[in-house]
Amino acid sequence: MCGIVGYIGKRQAYPILIKGLKRLEYRGYDSAGVALLNGDLKTYKCVGKVSDLEKHTEGKDVQGSIGIGHTRWATHGEPNDINAHPHYSESKNLAIIHNGIIENYAPLKEEMMSRGHKFISDTDTEVLVHLIEDIQQNEKVDLEEAVRIALNEVHGAYAIVIISKENNDRLICARKGSPMVIGIGEKEFFIASDATPIVEYTKNVIYMDDEEIAVVTLDGQLSVKTIKNQTKTPYIQKLEMKLEQLEKGGYEHFMLKEIYEQPRSIHDTMRGRINAERGLIKLGGLIEYESKIVNADRIIIVACGTSWHAALVAEYLFEDLARIPVEVEYASEFRYRNPIITEKDVVIAISQSGETADTLAAIELAKQKGATIFGVCNVIGSSIPRASHAGAYTHAGPEIGVASTKAFTSQVTVLALMALQIAHSKGTITESRYHQLLNELENIPEKVKEVLKADNLIREIAYEFKDSANFLYLGRGYNFPVALEGALKLKEISYIHAEGYPAAEMKHGPIALIDEQMPVVFLCNNQSAYEKIVSNVQEVKARKGRVISIVEQGDKEVKKLSEYSIEIPSTEEPFSALLSSIPLQLLAYHIAVMRGCNVDQPRNLAKSVTVE
Repeated sequence: MCGIVGYIGKRQAYPILIKGLKRLEYRGYDSAGVALLNGDLKTYKCVGKVSDLEKHTEGKDVQGSIGIGHTRWATHGEPNDINAHPHYSESKNLAIIHNGIIENYAPLKEEMMSRGHKFISDTDTEVLVHLIEDIQQNEKVDLEEAVRIALNEVHGAYAIVIISKENNDRLICARKGSPMVIGIGEKEFFIASDATPIVEYTKNVIYMDDEEIAVVTLDGQLSVKTIKNQTKTPYIQKLEMKLEQLEKGGYEHFMLKEIYEQPRSIHDTMRGRINAERGLIKLGGLIEYESKIVNADRIIIVACGTSWHAALVAEYLFEDLARIPVEVEYASEFRYRNPIITEKDVVIAISQSGETADTLAAIELAKQKGATIFGVCNVIGSSIPRASHAGAYTHAGPEIGVASTKAFTSQVTVLALMALQIAHSKGTITESRYHQLLNELENIPEKVKEVLKADNLIREIAYEFKDSANFLYLGRGYNFPVALEGALKLKEISYIHAEGYPAAEMKHGPIALIDEQMPVVFLCNNQSAYEKIVSNVQEVKARKGRVISIVEQGDKEVKKLSEYSIEIPSTEEPFSALLSSIPLQLLAYHIAVMRGCNVDQPRNLAKSVTVE
């Protein structure tokens, strides 16, 4: 989950590296460092954020038109100056940055120590750069070949960039299981974990494939080959990302900006795919495989984190509307439990980044067993879309805040479109119901704008409960996954313990926690279970719990029982999550800000989980 960046060309590398690292800091912010080549090979690194690295390098020589940079999310070795990247080889002729995990680093390290290698850090990365230099010296091969041989000996995931004092006109990059993008300029190259550090300088990019090695040189040459020594012709793509999408745009935090972008991001996700007036849904990625999904024995959805909550909403959507059995799996568990998968199964893989390691591994397992894979991702050119048979992008735009907001609602939107299209094809809903749902889905962006008008009230509620030690979130039906997502948001960014439950399950244990100190957030905007939820609210009130309710506009019964109520527009129940999730995002945001937490970069977390 670390962020890597590199530059080679005619400009000074250091400013480009620092700016790039700041854009990649959502991937990790335990420590940061750079290596610069200007006759000598200098490295500067320190524990902390990129801003700490800037202070660390004040007054130091940061000249050079070739450089690499890294912002770390710690795996092997605690966050400190020594474990920060870049790491030197034994001779200090090479320096490396790395995103991923070298799983067999321990035996490699032991072997090299027996041959006299001395290691400074606790990282797996330092072992890799020592191995590359060891091969270069003992096999008498050039650096590129040494990298290729070394990568055939390591197990695990990596995106690496290597800089060399002796080969001082080039950078060598490679990837397997961790993302890497190369931006192509005019006799200059930009290397990064994703396109955010690159878009300012060029729109032309190459997304590297697994087990590829690329060499970029000062004279503008680019060559790509596999670790099996096969030459590849790189495919150059145009970036659709805009620079202004990466800025805060006047908001205090990226998370708040992204919450407020949801009317647009939901609209963009539907744009060109839905026409309620004509009764049309057209998901281009679904066309070729629509009959396969219509006739599937079941749908298996694999995801992690917030994407898993979107998958739970999708379970309701597909079973309710399309009448297809659905199983929702944590990708990390699915891949290890020897699941039963057949050629009649469709596997939907959901990931904001498109790089989630466990989800990628689950896809490969399902493909081996003959399942059809449909990817739902936000990042164009990422690994999951390329590993899938078909798919749909969410078009939420870059999401910089670590806690996912607009990506969640965009995922739910795509999955709703997909469920509706399949339901219509199967004839499991009537024409009138189909048109009714299409019309309502087109209205969702405007209704999200209405929800956002409750921000001042939500801020008042946040002030009242910011010092609470625990929260409980309860919902039924389509709102049960929203309860889980609301609790996750609060945990992620405010560090308050919170749990989400189906409202009826409260009596099976969690009710023991309720007292006059316990805030309980009820999602009460689904009519099918309204009376049952009213009963659950009364049960909490009887035990002096403090009730915060999300209700439809005009609600009277739940409001009477609640200490605070947030009114949202009514909608069709299959789309309720698109509205009810937004007050919970704002509540978590305001509580975290009032508690002095780093909202965009919560402790111990990273945006894209590219390691197991």
